[in-house]
Amino acid sequence: MPAAGVELRSEQLAFLAGLQHDRATDPRIGELLSVLEGSDLVSDPTSVPAVNVREMRYDYERDTRMPRALAAELARTTALAHQEWVAARQDADFTRFRPWLDRIVSLKRNEAEAIGYTREPYDALLDEHEPGMTTADIAMLFTSIREDLVPLVADLRDAEGQHSDGILHRDFPVDRQRVLAEGVAASLGFDRGAGRFDTSAHPFCSGIGPGDCRITLRFRAHDLSEGLFGVLHETGHALYDQGLDPAHHGTPMGEPASLGIHESQSRLWENLVGRSAAFWEYLSPRLRDLFHETLPDANALELFRAANRVGASANRVRADQVTYNLHVIIRFEIERGLIAGDLAAGDVPAAWNEGYRRYLGITPDDDAAGCLQDMHWASGLIGYFPTYTLGDVFAAQLFAAASSELGDLEGLMRRGDFRPLLDWLRRTVHRQGRRYRGAELVQRATGRPPDPRLLTSALRQKFGELYGL
Repeated sequence: MPAAGVELRSEQLAFLAGLQHDRATDPRIGELLSVLEGSDLVSDPTSVPAVNVREMRYDYERDTRMPRALAAELARTTALAHQEWVAARQDADFTRFRPWLDRIVSLKRNEAEAIGYTREPYDALLDEHEPGMTTADIAMLFTSIREDLVPLVADLRDAEGQHSDGILHRDFPVDRQRVLAEGVAASLGFDRGAGRFDTSAHPFCSGIGPGDCRITLRFRAHDLSEGLFGVLHETGHALYDQGLDPAHHGTPMGEPASLGIHESQSRLWENLVGRSAAFWEYLSPRLRDLFHETLPDANALELFRAANRVGASANRVRADQVTYNLHVIIRFEIERGLIAGDLAAGDVPAAWNEGYRRYLGITPDDDAAGCLQDMHWASGLIGYFPTYTLGDVFAAQLFAAASSELGDLEGLMRRGDFRPLLDWLRRTVHRQGRRYRGAELVQRATGRPPDPRLLTSALRQKFGELYGL
């Protein structure tokens, strides 16, 4: 879209947001839900009808608390703010984006007051993305993760025998990378007849509906990891979308439980499968076949070590498995301060840089590499970031339970047999729809409530062995 078109586009989006609000808050919906809530259809709270009625009521109540004018203004403002964020990032100039962040934070505070919350305004914004979770829940979980990971990062920084990832930065023709990516997705269980692949500036997965799930990827000719881990991550999202029950499409029982659960699927396949030694034993012969000039003698162990190199960087998206969640925690702490009024928008760059210094031992070069690197705030997605780390916590616990139930999961992966793991996830996660909130779904699937120590202890064990700690 031409830059000059954003004003009209913002008005169009505001108009559409108003129409959507009118439809979603039609009083007739409330009347029909009341009839259903008084019927025998909901006598079993975990039955399909009861779940659908409960979750439709949840959505309806949240929508009706949101003023129509506020919904329209958020759509208008974020459309304009996104373009200013793009320009500010290009110029590495936060001051250009600051007025827009101020305005968005004010609007999101108004949203929180309208929706209502338990203890602090951030609760209302978090609940939109991870229903049932409170800010206090997240803060306690993140404190545990931070206390475990900050020392681990420091230990790894000082460890001898640092691994090089140079083998992943050789010459990898993009056309062959695409063949590899599509083959990997198929081996994990992606149904190509019900989806497709394209390239884009930012990898993404769009679950359009039953039979139509689309993955976009990004490749770099001298970076195998960009495309490979991108397809592992997005295929995890796609497998969840393809695993939802098509018979319930259009109702809560045919929808993902939460963003944290969705992220657990992408992180599970990207990290717990894709960065495992067993996976690289499976993949290395295929890499040598596809890139015989580049990797004529590469062995699985060398590739595994390269794929698990740890090094603190300023970029969240390219962060390694150990440091990634510290990036998320920094963002959560800043968001929470902004919404509570404890942090002014103008103080974000300093707070951001201080967080990176304390947790990762680095300072971003400029605002583009720092507080302007993500588009979430420009899009009004405050309360979204915590779901990334929740995904890692959920993934670690789900993978451990699957490993215990399936037996020799490493042996299966080494042979390229990922079907048992996918079937387990389909049964315990995908087909459950929105029957349970994210934390309860994990507890039912694994037999215990979400525990961040499973994630951090697994990271310390894996990387302690790799780095000789």
